[in-house]
Amino acid sequence: MVATKGLVGLRPSPDRVAQVTSPPYDVIKPGSALEARLSGEADSLFHVILGETPEPALRRLVESGALIQDDEPAYYVYAQTWAGGARTGVFAAAEVTPYEAHQIIRHEKTFDNKVRGRIELRRRTNHTMGPVFVLTRAPLGRALENAKNASDPVYDFVSDFGGISELHGMRNQLWRVPEESVEGQAIKGALAQQPLYIADGHHRYHASLLHEQTHFLCYVTEEAVIQAYNRVINGTRPFAEIADQLELTPTDAFVTPDKHQFCIYTGEGSFMLEAREVPDDVVGRLDCAILERELYPLLGLRHEMIADLEHFDYYSESALDEMRAAVDRGDYDIAVALHPVSLEELTAVADAGLVNTDIVMPEKSTFFAPKILSGLFLYRHAKAG
Repeated sequence: MVATKGLVGLRPSPDRVAQVTSPPYDVIKPGSALEARLSGEADSLFHVILGETPEPALRRLVESGALIQDDEPAYYVYAQTWAGGARTGVFAAAEVTPYEAHQIIRHEKTFDNKVRGRIELRRRTNHTMGPVFVLTRAPLGRALENAKNASDPVYDFVSDFGGISELHGMRNQLWRVPEESVEGQAIKGALAQQPLYIADGHHRYHASLLHEQTHFLCYVTEEAVIQAYNRVINGTRPFAEIADQLELTPTDAFVTPDKHQFCIYTGEGSFMLEAREVPDDVVGRLDCAILERELYPLLGLRHEMIADLEHFDYYSESALDEMRAAVDRGDYDIAVALHPVSLEELTAVADAGLVNTDIVMPEKSTFFAPKILSGLFLYRHAKAG
């Protein structure tokens, strides 16, 4: 159902791929240790995706040989291996279609103003840097395994981000599969069987739509792990003033709770909070939606504040210690841990949205882990017309 083709553009020189590749731009927090480390790496794609002068930075990487031109259309099979897990998918260029066509299916709202920076970067560099993470129900696995068995990987390296990124220590292997090869045609045929569900990168796809691109850079897989997307919060009223309105149960540790529970960390310790009401509808029953209905109004918070760093910041499930530290420093009043959204919940919302486009998941609902490295391929996209 989705037309794809091989990628053309820039990719790292094999001997410098570990230095070029970077975590995606949206997980590099300003002022963080990760930002400081990447900014100190001369070959890092960081200087293009978040630097003040992306065109000269990209030109320097090409002129130095850190990035090489590759104009033969090819799919790239990507295997990630980490402590306790592994995942394989494929990088491809998929056709950009409107949401109403039901080929690329979203589950989150998108906002034009949030993609202006990404569109400007694409306009200035003529390349897409980071992929949209999409899921397929198509039987893709056999085609990817056959492609892996047909040749040696062009890259095989371990990411080194100094222990300050979830991608640190991950083994990355990438196989180049020419589109016209038997293996490439098998991948193309498998991908065409089903629509693609956006898992992560809704605004990257929205940027492709608004930029009027013919195709977008995507990473397609049948496999995904969703972590909880937790939050630290400053209300307009302190939590201590409203705590007596909640049925809180003290707990020994700040941990990931069960479904329809919330673990809250404050300066006074950790507490469990049970959802008061769990509706039947696919959006209303999500824990992030319940939290917004049952806790935020007591703290004087409104929906439009959720993207305001003065009131909210967001962390993956693996960063509970960082959240506690943010509260202990006084940066935020409380930290709240949620149970992860399931793949079944996500696809239920996405499928409901095919019938009613107003049905989408609340923002900051999911955190897909591990993330996909940026810089394994820089796609030279084309514009419609």
